[in-house]
Amino acid sequence: MRDQPLVRKLLVFSALLVVVPISFIAAYSYIKSTEVLESEAGSYSWQIIRQVNTHIEYYVGDFEIEILKILNNQTIDRFLKANSQEEFESSGMSESIKRVLENAAYSRSDIANITLYHENVAAVDAMDVRFNRAYPIESFQPEFFDKILPDNAEPVIFTRTLADKENEEYVISIARRLFSPKTLKPIGYIVLDVNFKRFKEIASQVNIGHSGFMYIVDSQGNYVYHPDFSKLGKKADLENLAKILGDESGSFVTTGKEKDLLTYTHSGFLGWTVITSIPYNELIRSSIYIKNTIIITVVLTLALAALLGLGLASSIINPIRGLQKMVKRVEKGDFSGHVEVLSKDEIGMLTNGFNKMLIHLNELVNEVYFSKIRETEMQLQQKETELKALQAQINPHFLFNSLETIRGMALEYGVDDISDISASLAKLLRYNINNKSQTVTLAEEINITKVYLRIQKFRFGERLEYQFSIPDWAKGQLIAKFSIQPIVENSFKHGIEPTAGVSRISVTAEKESDEAYVIQIQDNGMGIVQEKLEEIRQNLLQKDVMAGGPGIGMVNVHRRIVHLFGEEYGISIQSREGNGARISIRLPIDVHERL
Repeated sequence: MRDQPLVRKLLVFSALLVVVPISFIAAYSYIKSTEVLESEAGSYSWQIIRQVNTHIEYYVGDFEIEILKILNNQTIDRFLKANSQEEFESSGMSESIKRVLENAAYSRSDIANITLYHENVAAVDAMDVRFNRAYPIESFQPEFFDKILPDNAEPVIFTRTLADKENEEYVISIARRLFSPKTLKPIGYIVLDVNFKRFKEIASQVNIGHSGFMYIVDSQGNYVYHPDFSKLGKKADLENLAKILGDESGSFVTTGKEKDLLTYTHSGFLGWTVITSIPYNELIRSSIYIKNTIIITVVLTLALAALLGLGLASSIINPIRGLQKMVKRVEKGDFSGHVEVLSKDEIGMLTNGFNKMLIHLNELVNEVYFSKIRETEMQLQQKETELKALQAQINPHFLFNSLETIRGMALEYGVDDISDISASLAKLLRYNINNKSQTVTLAEEINITKVYLRIQKFRFGERLEYQFSIPDWAKGQLIAKFSIQPIVENSFKHGIEPTAGVSRISVTAEKESDEAYVIQIQDNGMGIVQEKLEEIRQNLLQKDVMAGGPGIGMVNVHRRIVHLFGEEYGISIQSREGNGARISIRLPIDVHERL
C-alpha cells in the first residue's frame, strides 16, 4: 500500500476503521443495553417509591398532628379528667365533645372516623356525631387496643374495616394511648380512621412504565394498599416476601413464566414497605427495539461510510492539488494569485498561511518600489505646510500696520467709528501675532471674541444682541487659541446674516464632570438642514485641513483641540432647520496643571 495513490489508501483505511469498530460496538451495545435498562428501571422505580414513601410519611404525620390538636382542646382535657360515667353525664360536656369531634371529622374529606375512648367513663366517635347514634363502651373492645398499643404515647398504624348496618369501608387507623392528666396512667385511647381517597390519588400519579403498578404491605406482609381493593388486609402473595420485609430496600426479577421487576423500600416511620412491579416483558420489548435499531444503524452507517470515504478523499486531495499548482506559479515569480480556502481544518490553515505568505512577499516587493515615492511626497507636503505658515505670519503684520495707519487718519479727521473698528481689528491681529503659545486662558479667548462682536455690532446695530455667562472658576481654564471666535464668525456667516430679525448669540461655560467642562455657543439663526449637518460632522472627523475649502475654520479648531487635549475632547454640533444652532466645545478641567 506504500506506493498506492493517496485516494486508494484513504478508502481502504477508512473502511477498516469504520467496519471493525462499529461491528464490535453494535454487539457490545446490545448486551449492555438490556443490563442498563434493567438497572435504570430499578433506579427509576426506586426513586419513585422513595418519593411516594416520603409523601405518605408526611401525609400520615399530618394526622398525628390532628390528634394532638384534638387532645390539646380544653373540652377534651376536662373529659380526660373525669372519673366516672355519672360525672361525665352530669357535667353536660357531651355536646361540647361532639362538636370538637365534628369539627375535626369534617375538616378533611379523607377522615373516615374519630374514636375517643375513656375507660369506665364514655366512648364517642365521629360516626356517633354524624348519624346521631350512641355505642356502649363495651362495643369498642378495648382488649384489642390494649394488645396492639405500646405503654407509651407512640402511635400505631394498622388497617381495619369500618362498618355499620348499611356500609362497610376499609380504612387505615392511627391509634395511641391516652393518659390521665392527674395520675399520668393510661386511661383509654384515641383512634383516627383515614379512607383511601388520598392513597388512590397518590397511586394514580405514579407512572411506572406502561403497565407497572404500586402496592404497599405492612410489617406482617398484609396488603395495606393494592389496586385491587379485594386484596386489602390479606397476606401478600409475593416471591421472596421475607426478604422484602427484612431489607431496607432493593430490587430483583421474579422467576416463573410471568416475570416482574420488583423494586421496594421500607419506611421505618410507618413500618410499611412500598413496592413497584414492572412486567419484565416490557423491558425485553425495549431491548429488542434497541437491537433492531442497532442493526439498521450499522447497515446504514456502513453504506454512508463508503460515500463519505470518497468525499473525504476528495476534500483532502483537491486542496493539495490547488496548492501544488500555485507553488509552480510562485516558482516562476508570479505572486499575484491566491489559493481558495475551502475549509478551516489543517489543510485550510495551511492554504490560508500560504496565501498570507504570498501577500507578504508581494508587499515586500511593493514596499521597496514605492518607499522612495512616499518619502518624496511627505517632503513636498512638509514644504507646502511651511510655506503656508510663513504666509500666515507675514499677512497679519502687514494688515496690522495698515490698520494702525487707518486708525491714525480716522482720529485726525474725527471719525470715531472708523477709529474704533480699526482699533478692534488691530487687537485681533495683535492677539494672533504676539501670543506664541498654542493655548490661552478662557478669559483671554472671551475678551478677543468680545472684540470681534464689537466690530460686528457696528455692522448690525440693534439687530445684534450677545450675552456671555462665564463663571469665575472657568476663566482660568486653558483653551486652544482662536477656538471661540471662528465659531462665532461661522454663526454670522451661515445663520445670522441671511435673517432679517434680531440675532442673538450666547456663550456659556458649565461643568460636565470633575474632569471636563463644556463651552456652548448658541444662536437663533436659520439653523442647519439635516444633510448639511451630517456633512459638517463627517468633515470634523475626516476632512483634510491642508486641502482648504469652505468650512475649514471649524474643522481646524476641532483638530487643534484633539491634538492638544486628546480624542475625547473637541467640537459637537446640534441644530435643526429654522431653530438656530448650538456648538459645544468639550475641554478638560485644570489641564494646565498636568502639562
